[in-house]
Amino acid sequence: MILNDVLRIYPFEWHSVGVALLCGFIIGFERQLRGKPVGIRTASLITLGTYFFIATSMHLQNDVTDPSRIIGQVITGIGFLGAGVMLSRDGVVLGVTSAATIWVLAAIGVCIATGFPATAVKISLVIVFVLFGVDLLEDYSQALTRGVHRKYQGWKGRGGSNGSDA
Repeated sequence: MILNDVLRIYPFEWHSVGVALLCGFIIGFERQLRGKPVGIRTASLITLGTYFFIATSMHLQNDVTDPSRIIGQVITGIGFLGAGVMLSRDGVVLGVTSAATIWVLAAIGVCIATGFPATAVKISLVIVFVLFGVDLLEDYSQALTRGVHRKYQGWKGRGGSNGSDA
């Protein structure tokens, strides 16, 4: 009985905490293996933090508090975090994919907090497929590397950054 009280993390659930960490790990592992920003630690903390914010707001839900307002605020705050990983170099914006990854990590945290942990894991795998799959397509197709990407490819050859989109 005492051990049960010590391990209890109400209003949170250990299962959901584990799913948040797993989803962050799945996406962060792909990013970290490829040397991109938003690795395992960052991705796991984003999904976990979002889960905590939303689960807390749902626990406090009453006539005054509305969880959808907290979700909106999380989305806004995550947007600022994502903006922090983007930069401009010679007129080309880099880091947009990392910013979008941060944004979707928060969406996964919301998914877990609102009671859809299995969906969150499946979506995490879809995101890895998009991140890795599109990169493979870009490596094998000239049509996908036109425009901005072509200019960026020139930087890679001159010793610039080592990714197609941080």
